[in-house]
Amino acid sequence: MNDTPSLQELWDREMIRECLYRYCRGIDRMDEAALRSVAWPEGRDRHGAFEGTASEFVDWALKVLPGIERSVHQVHNIMIAFQAGGAAVESSFTALHRQPNAQGELVALHMCGRYLDWFEKRNGEWRIADRTVIYDWVEENAPTPGPHPERFGARQPVGGRYPDDLIYAHLKR
Repeated sequence: MNDTPSLQELWDREMIRECLYRYCRGIDRMDEAALRSVAWPEGRDRHGAFEGTASEFVDWALKVLPGIERSVHQVHNIMIAFQAGGAAVESSFTALHRQPNAQGELVALHMCGRYLDWFEKRNGEWRIADRTVIYDWVEENAPTPGPHPERFGARQPVGGRYPDDLIYAHLKR
């Protein structure tokens, strides 16, 4: 038995990871094109208060995200199991949001959990066909007071949203 993965399997793993990272950039930068490139449009997404198609999730997120002052999403501990017809993927995530809570008060929201994704490869491209978000940790705290120029001080430049964040100019070099 040969336990050495093929170059194709290694490439497929990398493409799945790249897709997960693209989701993080898309959601944090409010980059619609990046978000739409992550999942097959008709795919299912069960994401907290939202349940529907992947395309509907992007529409919903683009309405919700402007109310979130700032967010950071990270994925880690990515486990990929190739199966007939696709890949079962579990990715741990950490998400930090600075946003109003249900009472309209600004909070620092810290969430951790896992994305349980079914990836399918179509025409050589891996995308999510089914996603369920599992929440393992949710904590609200009082945010650091003051507007971001005061909070960030000399830590410049400050991240922004599409197309103003510096990553977009950086990618055009």
